Formats: sequence, structure tokens, C-alpha cells
Amino acid sequence: MIQSLIAILDLGSTENAAIARAVRAQGVYSEIFPHDIAPQQLKSVPGICGIIVNGGENRVVDGVAIDVDAGIYSLGIPVLAVDHSSPTHPADLPQWESDPSAALNAFIERCGAARNWNMENFIADQIELLQKQIGSRKVLLALSGGVDSSVVAALLIKAVGDQLTCVHVNHGLLRKGEPEQVVRVFRDELGANLVYVDAVDRFLDKLAGVADPERKRKIIGAEFIRVFEEEARKLDGIELLGQGTIYPDIIESGTKTAKMVKSHHNVGGLPEDLQFELDEPLKMLFKDEVRACGKALGLPDDMVYRQPFPGPGLGVRCLGAITRDRLEIVREADAILREEFRNVGLEGKVWQYFTVVPDFKSTGVRNHARSMEYPVILRAVNTVDAMTATVEPVHWDVLLKITDRILAEVPGCNRVLYDMSPKPVATIEWE
Repeated sequence: MIQSLIAILDLGSTENAAIARAVRAQGVYSEIFPHDIAPQQLKSVPGICGIIVNGGENRVVDGVAIDVDAGIYSLGIPVLAVDHSSPTHPADLPQWESDPSAALNAFIERCGAARNWNMENFIADQIELLQKQIGSRKVLLALSGGVDSSVVAALLIKAVGDQLTCVHVNHGLLRKGEPEQVVRVFRDELGANLVYVDAVDRFLDKLAGVADPERKRKIIGAEFIRVFEEEARKLDGIELLGQGTIYPDIIESGTKTAKMVKSHHNVGGLPEDLQFELDEPLKMLFKDEVRACGKALGLPDDMVYRQPFPGPGLGVRCLGAITRDRLEIVREADAILREEFRNVGLEGKVWQYFTVVPDFKSTGVRNHARSMEYPVILRAVNTVDAMTATVEPVHWDVLLKITDRILAEVPGCNRVLYDMSPKPVATIEWE
């Protein structure tokens, strides 16, 4: 089924994702396109019924103000300009600045858009598309056990069944107990065709001495692909690689008018000589939509609402060049944080919480002598789509208990700090 689609043309706004989500919240599919897309190319997009021209603070690129092709306004498709300096905002619609929700709703009505964007329709469409793409071929999926890869696995199982082989790679950058949990849930409980690969030394050796966050992400992404290539060679007929790429991954990896926030291991970190055709059925979904998709697929709540975890894992929480001692500090402190949040009922109420260990030491006192040990930084944030985030106001008594436990139970650290920075200006992760 062809969904009605409202295109957002990116003229340098930081609110593209927010507007796309607002359109989808009203039951209409929306997608972000570059400002310089050719009019006829835009007109050929399946289901397009409206265009939002979204100007913003990054409209000047290399000293030149950018604009859309004037032919956009002659396509016979309704246009709404969110930037009020443009004369194309229809005079009879509510003004965006005074009432954006009313303006958006009125514009959707004018477009004649069918409000049929929901997870049931999305799943049905994706299963049909996956079956056409895959045919009788076999698919290899990186199954971390996180929300994104779990939902991809569920979609692929519905679409192609035992043509799917899931590979769980323990790269040494997972949280405490996660490799064991992934094997237990997916192989033992869900009966998935699961291959477990212990690649801890391989990854940590590759990452030794690498401090730059972008290099770390690219090394981890490239090494993942190499592992999958090796596993695929052990199997017959593997031609496709399933990936849990989601829309914020693509947006944050950079556009023509927005600088890259960070490259994602499954967007910017893939090697040019990739040997697989990609399957990315979630690449146009925001994080909350991925969870809704998982619920609609019948996945259990403890899987759907599992703590978000970056593809590079603890590699971007052990700041700078990764060392095994700091990696263990991050892992053990994170386990304490998660346990204490669960004990006070914050599990499932706070969107994401984790620990970070920087690559410097601070002075302290241990056993009545001066010591130089690492600080541990706590982070707890709330968000809907991972594009913006607010800090959770954790009760002081909870922070004190977490601090006492980390300092007493985790060797090598002597300070605990709480990160109070929202996104933006900060990002959710530190690297």
C-alpha cells in the first residue's frame, strides 16, 4: 500500500526531525529531503501530496544563502513554508509561529493526505518489501540484543523465517552479563538460528592506542563487517546483511545543511568494499516508532523497552584510547547504576542511563595514602526520539547510594560525578 507522504525540504533548520515526527503523529508519513532535490524527482516520490519548506539557522552555506528550486512551486503540490520570511505560506492557514499544530493540521487537510501511517501498515509494507528483495536468498543479521536489532530480527523472521541467521558478536564492549543474556533469550527461548562469536581480543587489539572517537567508531564498524564476512563464508548462500539502522542514525551522520554530529557504525563506518547487499527495514523510523513496531510485532516489553545502547558499545563510554582497566570500571559501575535504578523504580521510567570513564586520573585518598584513580561520570536522560534529551532529576539519596557503592566496589576509581547537560548543547553519549 502506498502511504501518503509529506516531504520536508531541509533549508538549514535544526527542527526537521521534530516536524517530521509531528506530521507522523497526525497519522501521515513524512520524510526529510535535501533542499536542492530536482522538482521532477520530488514529484516522482510515491505518495507525495505535500511539501514543507523548512528554513533555519543553517540556511547560509559557505557564505551563500541556499533555496529550493523555484520549480517546486509549480508542481501542483501544496507547499507550506515554515520559514515566515518566505511569501509561500498560504495566507488562509494558521501562522506557524502562533500555532504550529493548527497550521500543520490545516495543511495536512489541504493536501488531502490519508492518515494511514501506523505500525500495522508499516509492518505489512516492510514484510512485502523484504520478501521481494530477499526472495529465496539468505540473510545474516548482527544481533546485539538491543531494541533495534531485535525488532529487525522479528521483522525478518516474519518475512523469511529460517532464511535468517543471527550472529551475536562479543566484542568486549558489551555491558555486564549481556552476551549470556542474548544467547539465553534468542537461542534458548526464541529458538533463533544464532551464532555466537567471541571476538574480544580481536577488537581490543584493533582499538589499542586509538583515541579519536570517529576512528574508534569506524574501526568497530569495519571490524564488525569483517567478522560477518568470515561467518558468512562458513554458511551457504548468504548474500544480504540485516542492519538496525534507524532515522536518527542517518540524520546525525550529516546532511547537506547540517554538520555531522557523529558517524554511526552502521552508516558512516561501513567499508567501501562491503560484500553484502543491505537490509535496513527500520531506517526511516524514529526510536519511539521502533519500540511501537516491536510491540506490534509481539516482542516482550523487557525487550522493546530495553535500555538503548550504542553500536560501538562501551567503546564510546571508555573515553579516548580504550584500556582494559577503564573498560572494566565502566562495565562494573554501569551494572551498579542499573541495579540501583531498578531498586528504586527508575528502570523503565528513565529513557537511558549509563556511566562514562574519561582517560585521565584525579588525586584522591585510599588506605590513608594519596592515590591517582579515575573518575566515573553518571548520565541519565529522558527523550522521545533521541534528537533532544533532558536530564533526569535523580533524588540525592539515590545518587549518594550509587556513589558509595561504586567507590567501595569498583577498583580504580575515586570520584563519581553526575552529568547535568541536556541535548542540545550536549549529545546523549560523550563520544
